[in-house]
Amino acid sequence: MIFDTHAHYDDERFDEDRERLLGSMEELGVSHIVNIGASIEGCRDTAALVKKYPGRVFGAVGIHPEYAGSLNEETAEEVRALSREEGIVAIGEIGLDYAEEFAEPEERERNHRLQREWFERFLLLAREERKPVMIHSRDAADDTLRLIRRHTETARREGSFRGGVIHCFSYSPELAEEYVRLGYHLGIGGVLTFKNAKRLPEVVERIPLSRLVLETDCPYLAPVPFRGKRNESSYLRYVAERLAEIKGISIDEVEAATEANAWRLIHGVLE
Repeated sequence: MIFDTHAHYDDERFDEDRERLLGSMEELGVSHIVNIGASIEGCRDTAALVKKYPGRVFGAVGIHPEYAGSLNEETAEEVRALSREEGIVAIGEIGLDYAEEFAEPEERERNHRLQREWFERFLLLAREERKPVMIHSRDAADDTLRLIRRHTETARREGSFRGGVIHCFSYSPELAEEYVRLGYHLGIGGVLTFKNAKRLPEVVERIPLSRLVLETDCPYLAPVPFRGKRNESSYLRYVAERLAEIKGISIDEVEAATEANAWRLIHGVLE
């Protein structure tokens, strides 16, 4: 069975058929889903989905870096409160995104600094609540690694380290190996099936299967043959098929291993 470790079923694109989809996932070969909050509204909606589908849908709460400019202490405390609800298994989606370019360099650096400040705040929350992290990183490889190293060292020293996932991994095989060395999993999704995916197949080839988890990021990043359409968890079988091809193993082996990895991850079991 497939365990989707990163989905956004709170997104409005699922408003018309969310209940049908989430109610039929087992029939489609999907055992469990982690729904990820990316905004404060998304965190609230994620908590509601976890309550509606207990034991089938888990949740993560955090604020995507694109919303860093709207964050305040009240928001941070609400995320903390939501993180303590039953079925909320991780802090995320948090991280850095430097892809958006601002007109003025000063404005750009101010935005990046604000992202880093809130990223560190949410990493601290993860340590305090003893939860794994779901990390978003785009065009911010150096700063992400620096802050993750600091978080990991502190958490291991405190005994609060619970690992996490580098979501939608898009960097080099060497950086992938460094995150694995630090104790993280890599999230592998639809991009693996794209013809223009250059580095990700090499990452998958070099990284042990025990450090990979499957994720959709739905409704985004649907795999071939659905590229450009709304994504959903059942489409992960195409990602598993490509991963199995690269590893030279069966799809069943990929699904069993990545599902076991996901269970260890959400329970904070470190290898």
